[in-house]
Amino acid sequence: MSGVSATSVKELREKTGAGIMDCKQALSDCEGDMNKALDFLRKKGLATAQKRAGRATHEGVVQSYIHMGGKIGVLVEVNCETDFVAKTDAFLEFAKNIAMQIAATSPVGIIPEDVPAAIIEKEKEIYRAQALETGKPEQVVEKIAEGKLNKFFKDNCLMNQQFIRDSNLTVEDVLNDTVAKTGEKITIKRFARFQVGEES
Repeated sequence: MSGVSATSVKELREKTGAGIMDCKQALSDCEGDMNKALDFLRKKGLATAQKRAGRATHEGVVQSYIHMGGKIGVLVEVNCETDFVAKTDAFLEFAKNIAMQIAATSPVGIIPEDVPAAIIEKEKEIYRAQALETGKPEQVVEKIAEGKLNKFFKDNCLMNQQFIRDSNLTVEDVLNDTVAKTGEKITIKRFARFQVGEES
């Protein structure tokens, strides 16, 4: 680990929020390669998140965000395991970022399972009709519709979306990174987005 520079450790810490020893270890294991070290820590975060998946989350915050001079408003409930973590900068920053994400992207649900069946069926119908119009054979039409539906989930389900502050990450990646930083399970429980003039 002696070959790892303090500057690299500082840079990696700023990018990930991970502890000094974790950053040193990641850089040492990845022979100083910053991108590999980032991936290493992200995978570690994912492993931590999976380990904590069964834990209960009864603490947290209801975060608000108002945009465009009061034209768009968001309320989101983000949960964690303890009141202590609910007050940490890493957790509060995550909650704020999620509220901003919802304001910017107007997701239909948190995960694909949240999307009402009627919306999914309507989308598939449109995709099938589009594929048939291009003269694609029937057996290919279904595959095309499935592919487009997956793209719909990626664009419209919060956890699958590209993170607005770093398009290399999904919201799920950012959640897993925050789990690694805080050491607790974190869940986005529910949200409401309001836009002036929008029909409910």
